[in-house]
Amino acid sequence: MRRVTSDHTDDLSPATLVVAAGRPERVQGAPVNPPVELSSTFVSQGVPTAGEPLYGRIDAATWHPFEEALGTLEGSTHPALVFGSGMAAIAAALSLVPPGGRLVLPRHAYQVTLGFARDLQERLGVHVTVVDIDDTAAVVAALTEPRTASLLWVETPTNPMLEVADLPALVEAAHAVGALVGVDNTFATPLVQRPFDHGADVVVHSVTKYLAGHTDVVLGAALADDPDLHARLHAYRTLHGSIAGPFEVWLALRGLRTLALRVERAQANAAELARRLSEHPSVAEVRHPSLPSDPGHERAARLMRGFGAIIGLRPHGGPEAADAVVAALRLWVPATSLGGVESTLERRRRFATESLTVPEDLLRMSVGIEEVEDLWKDLAQALDAL
Repeated sequence: MRRVTSDHTDDLSPATLVVAAGRPERVQGAPVNPPVELSSTFVSQGVPTAGEPLYGRIDAATWHPFEEALGTLEGSTHPALVFGSGMAAIAAALSLVPPGGRLVLPRHAYQVTLGFARDLQERLGVHVTVVDIDDTAAVVAALTEPRTASLLWVETPTNPMLEVADLPALVEAAHAVGALVGVDNTFATPLVQRPFDHGADVVVHSVTKYLAGHTDVVLGAALADDPDLHARLHAYRTLHGSIAGPFEVWLALRGLRTLALRVERAQANAAELARRLSEHPSVAEVRHPSLPSDPGHERAARLMRGFGAIIGLRPHGGPEAADAVVAALRLWVPATSLGGVESTLERRRRFATESLTVPEDLLRMSVGIEEVEDLWKDLAQALDAL
């Protein structure tokens, strides 16, 4: 099994690692960037040896630089495993719950994650319990009632309500009852938080979002520090064929190189916009952990290295007003997904599958890297029109 090599990276900051990790070996005449290898199969005869290139569904050399870079960023002892989508990675992680086992997950997790949990319930008899992940006492109680959990799934901040979990406390409580802990780290990225530092067992990303960062690929990744868990995730990927194409992974690695710059700019934009939105008379509520008044502010300040670049906005006037804001914007792009260089937003309850406890007027805003004054001017004119 390949391992992350970090002899020359242990003393580097994350902002440098995104540039330096996953490079080809530094020898005379070597390329600075890894090449794209286009082959579905490889020359092989006799009994294959461990690690030998064999078939593109099992492994591909073009995956390795991205997997090693992400593994290094997350502080894992193993490379990441790249998947064909974020949901493919999430499905692999949730497959760790055995038939008849118990899954505890946030009430406001990504809607497709909740849908997959319901699918596990119907097909495999998995007992599913949803919790308010920012209510630590309630989550701890749910780990053993009505039966002991097999896996605690955490989003922090949650999608789309931006609730912040006390991750160290939840990991400790879950491990105390023998449960695994999986963390979807898409919103935060490894630059803002590293769940393995708090003892998490599995970390997943929708690489589509911030890691790739340019709204041009669909990819996912899963990581596990434990060799057995890593092997199980790899086996799931191989058996289910949930693999990624070489060009997409190469593009994701190229996008990863600017992650630190993009996250820094997007977070700064989001914090300034959240402050201004909180003072606008047409705004009923704004959620962003940077705001001192936000329920997640203290935890985010204590546990994270930043506050992320997603804002939750509720204008006065209900869902009709929210739709009017979206329609009036000219710079902000009305679109689903998030984490690209461009600023996007959408009313989340336009999806029938969104959690019913998400307010119908909630706008999830993904703040990009544009000039903040231009973003604000567009928002202000839309809000003023209300």
